[in-house]
Amino acid sequence: MTVSLSSLIVLLSDFAWNLLRIAGFFMVVPIFGNQLVSPRIRVAISVAAALALTPVLGGAPNIAEYDLGTLFDLMTQIIMAIGLGFSTMIFFQLFVIAGQFIGMQMGLGFAAMVDPGNGVHVTVWSQFFLMLVTLSFLTLNGHLLLLEILITGYKLHPTGSALSLAEFSGQIVRMGGWMFVGGVLLALPAVVSLLIVNLAFGVMNRSAPQLNVFSLGFPFSLVFGLVIVWFLLHGWGDQFQRLLSDYFAQAFALRGS
Repeated sequence: MTVSLSSLIVLLSDFAWNLLRIAGFFMVVPIFGNQLVSPRIRVAISVAAALALTPVLGGAPNIAEYDLGTLFDLMTQIIMAIGLGFSTMIFFQLFVIAGQFIGMQMGLGFAAMVDPGNGVHVTVWSQFFLMLVTLSFLTLNGHLLLLEILITGYKLHPTGSALSLAEFSGQIVRMGGWMFVGGVLLALPAVVSLLIVNLAFGVMNRSAPQLNVFSLGFPFSLVFGLVIVWFLLHGWGDQFQRLLSDYFAQAFALRGS
């Protein structure tokens, strides 16, 4: 089998354009873009995915000459990759926000630990929910779902297509609003229950001032919060499936033109 130089150049050009977007996606997306994952491993995964998907995704745009327009197209590919990867990060951070609300209401705001994936301090419950959602995501073949998101991004925004940055950024911002709403709704039962407990201790303090509310309230709120989270986890599968379906409905609708 003989391969001409022109066909080899076209093949390498297609591979380079696809690698640019795929590498940007895997550098940001959760699990693969985790700080615990070595950059060399992420680059190796990006190259392997680009080699496997280039025959399916299509080729690079026709470029007559390299100018500022070509540079803008390259930046567009990077922005689309980062946007799709960041939208997946929004889904994971939804559960971190829910854990933050629950932990603060339980009085565990001081019990913070370092999140090894993002390098920031979060409450214990935030780290617990982040680990739980990561394991649930992988159980449902989440790594394959990430590839589906990447391929869908090519269908919505083919290589070389025009991109409205304002609309694309606006949809990412709206997904951020959905993240806060989902986190509050997920933590709402526990927050309301713990608020009722705190109100009960306030009434008790007024009726029996000799009791030390601070020494009694904290351990009781902690134990009661553990019981509430235990009941909350009984419906974890349904809540996770509902939020995941809502996320895919928004992620697959990310259009920029």
